[in-house]
Amino acid sequence: MLNEKQEKFAQAYVMYRNATEAAKAAGYSDKSAHNQGSRLLKSEAVKERIEDLEKEMETNIDYVTEIEKQYTYATNNNHTNSALKALELLSRLRSPTEEDSPTTVEELEKDIISSLELLGEERAVKLFTSCSWFDEDEEEIEELLEEKDDLEDELETLNKEGSIDDESKDPSKC
Repeated sequence: MLNEKQEKFAQAYVMYRNATEAAKAAGYSDKSAHNQGSRLLKSEAVKERIEDLEKEMETNIDYVTEIEKQYTYATNNNHTNSALKALELLSRLRSPTEEDSPTTVEELEKDIISSLELLGEERAVKLFTSCSWFDEDEEEIEELLEEKDDLEDELETLNKEGSIDDESKDPSKC
């Protein structure tokens, strides 16, 4: 059977996953929290209670948001090990699983198109042209991209100047 502070520590540890913070939440002083947290984690009774609490725990918590909060807290308070652990957990949660991977060529193409659209036209063209099977000269591609930009700028300028008036839109009046 745990005493009151040990119970509070176990409950706080399940929440914070940080022994020092859990010890502080349980009522131990800031000076002794690190040592007390370490000592309590070595206690078989406390470890068993933590396991029981984890098994009982039902939650609708958004894990990513909570871990991001833990990471922010850890980095702001110079808790390097906790920050690294939070980053590790975030990377696991954010890594695509087998279920998330495309299963058909069409799904893969859709994912690639979405990624290219996020990158933007210029970066997508550069990526495409850097493929080993693409033979075009890089300088020629740069020139074509610059020419395209110049033409777009010229078209925009013409539209702003109003050189395309209502009469020029009617092909019969050319």
